[in-house]
Amino acid sequence: MSQATSANSKSPLRYIVMAIVAGVIACTGYFAFGGQQKVPDATFTLLSGQKISTASDLKGKVYLINFWATSCETCMKEMPQMINTYNKFKSRGLEFVAVAMNYDAPMYVNNYAQTRNLPFKVAMDDGSAAKQFGNVQLTPTTFVVDKDGKILKRYVGEPTFAELDQLLDKALDSKA
Repeated sequence: MSQATSANSKSPLRYIVMAIVAGVIACTGYFAFGGQQKVPDATFTLLSGQKISTASDLKGKVYLINFWATSCETCMKEMPQMINTYNKFKSRGLEFVAVAMNYDAPMYVNNYAQTRNLPFKVAMDDGSAAKQFGNVQLTPTTFVVDKDGKILKRYVGEPTFAELDQLLDKALDSKA
């Protein structure tokens, strides 16, 4: 009887382990095939007060959405290279929206954008855009979106810029 009791007590544990493994596989698949995701319909409020929408203003374009914060060391480290990337591809139609997180003080964001002469669009998030893009909490998080509105790549942390350049090069060359 003790063997039967022992086997029955292992059974629930087996199902828990199987559920955890299934969850890990599902999450891995989600991130591995993230390029198949459509970009959410999101509207950003730029520092100028102007609104820009993924559904209308950015539709049919290749663009980067970069969630960042002035308090994020990695964001500050990558920003000069983000500027270089934008400047390298803007003549081919690349759009770029740097979205400051909702906990970032607007005066810090304004100051940073002005003193660094950020050449791309800078927006302040009220928290809704971060939620729409999969509940972004870690900065920097950058999304590469193609002309069809598909998310080609999500970078959490600083991207490998050679890889990003290749991805943008290919996306900008493709026909919509």
